[in-house]
Amino acid sequence: MAAIDVDIARVTHHFAGQPPLTALQNVSLTVAPGEFVALIGPSGCGKSTLLRLAAGLLQPSTGQVRLAGQPAAELRRRQEIGWMAQQSALLPWRTVLDNVRLPRQLKRNGASPAQSPEKLLARVGLAPFAGAYPATLSGGMQQRVALARTLAVDASLWLMDEPFAALDELTREALAGELLAIWQTVRPTVLWVTHHLSEAVRLADRVVVLSARPGAVAGCVPVALPRPRDDTGPAFQAVVRQVRCLLTGGGQ
Repeated sequence: MAAIDVDIARVTHHFAGQPPLTALQNVSLTVAPGEFVALIGPSGCGKSTLLRLAAGLLQPSTGQVRLAGQPAAELRRRQEIGWMAQQSALLPWRTVLDNVRLPRQLKRNGASPAQSPEKLLARVGLAPFAGAYPATLSGGMQQRVALARTLAVDASLWLMDEPFAALDELTREALAGELLAIWQTVRPTVLWVTHHLSEAVRLADRVVVLSARPGAVAGCVPVALPRPRDDTGPAFQAVVRQVRCLLTGGGQ
């Protein structure tokens, strides 16, 4: 399935309350087809809210979100959006393989995925665990299953809400590297939420920094470094400093 563009135009979002809570304020962001964009910012700045708006799970209070020129809810209805979050959300009564099969079983248009569930499990290194149940797997293995399930959607857009945040550093880096290799093969559009500066710079084509609530775009930092990226090198660290400067309000 071909990658799509994302157009977030002058979006403000309020949550009901007394007084109402403004999560995002006048956010505009465009993402090119196949681009990998990381969203980073302080806790509570609206990163996850922005992802839910892009998924069509929320409607903006003002402004609009368009995916390939259409409302986000339309692409969600057509199941062209893949979602992955901190928790794997695997169904505990289904085996690993049956969890990966689930998107195909729910697919309304009946189209077959580009790769079988068995091949997707092999791709994330879990073929020997196809008959296991989620409770018997480590956290990192459960996230591998969740990644395979996301790939099974054959989505044009991946929305990733800190998918590896709960993992130890080594597992996190290994899974991020595997995900990046898969992305480079199939090239969907990606919006990746993270609190981790080095992860954002290691993975993304561009890092978008949001200000403290109400979240607004504080700036964008392009990452014009060849992959795989050496996070100990001076060029990598220079980009990290640019992102950190925006996070702390110092500009680029």
